[in-house]
Amino acid sequence: MRILHAVWLNEATAWLVGDYLLMPDHAHFFCGLRDSSFAVERWVAFWKDRFAKSHCEETWMWQRGAFHHRVRSIQEYREKWTYMMENPVRKGLVTQWEEWPWRGRVHDFSW
Repeated sequence: MRILHAVWLNEATAWLVGDYLLMPDHAHFFCGLRDSSFAVERWVAFWKDRFAKSHCEETWMWQRGAFHHRVRSIQEYREKWTYMMENPVRKGLVTQWEEWPWRGRVHDFSW
């Protein structure tokens, strides 16, 4: 988690990551555009590559591509945030989202 957080903070800065949650087989996060010359798909490919090179675990594989959704209101943000945080609960990994240790925030976003 520390490696990915550092990549988002220091290297992959074309998009800024807010809250994130890492699952065993995928990641959820909010991001906001900082540099309009980078499409979100290009940025995702960049940070996946940087993480893989820093992680040094040959068996690690990111799933191909990414699914993204544009959040258009504070209400939708809250709904997505709740969905994201409840993911480990729905999967039976913890009983309350606060127990999940693989979550954090890189940048503060405000509406």
